[in-house]
Amino acid sequence: MTEEILDGVSPTRMDLLEIRKKLILAEKGHKLLEEKRDALVEKFFNIIEKRNQMLKDLNLEFKEAFLSLIEAQMILGEDKVDEASHLVEYVGEISFENDNIMGVKIPKIDARGIKNNLKPFYGFFETCSKLDDAQKEFNILLSKLINLANLEAGIKSLAIEIEKTKRRVNVLENNLIPKLNATRKFIEMQLEEREREDFFRRKRIKAILESKKR
Repeated sequence: MTEEILDGVSPTRMDLLEIRKKLILAEKGHKLLEEKRDALVEKFFNIIEKRNQMLKDLNLEFKEAFLSLIEAQMILGEDKVDEASHLVEYVGEISFENDNIMGVKIPKIDARGIKNNLKPFYGFFETCSKLDDAQKEFNILLSKLINLANLEAGIKSLAIEIEKTKRRVNVLENNLIPKLNATRKFIEMQLEEREREDFFRRKRIKAILESKKR
């Protein structure tokens, strides 16, 4: 199978030097992109592991929070619990910003505006301790859910960047670098052929000149 070479290249020493420079840059770029890809993949799986562990913890905490809520409903009745749920302090606001993981911009929820210790406005004598437990547990879960959302955003953004980096590595590895190598070899062969032709031409001329001297 004939190796494909770059278009518009002349078999000259100037073009050979240019191809060699491009080949060096392409190989360096390929190495850097491979290192970036591997580092991103490692970070990607670290975040996935952290996300999966958080999901397990959240599932358990949600069960405990809903159990407290169900027990409160059994003691007070669903209507009373629903009425009390509206008598809670304002939770606060979130904002959005960008985080940076190895040069990759990650959308991030800033939860610093969220209050962690919300105080219920309902009367303690009109409710029960299980409702208090449910309120505290769900309030804690809110911050953890925001952290989970940030991890999910990181996973998605890193997955996109990994795929882009893989495509660039493949283009260099399977297209550009082989073409540059093939072009370099082609020019070198052409130049060597010219040198051989020039050598034999000079040799014939020298032989003709020497024969005339005799």
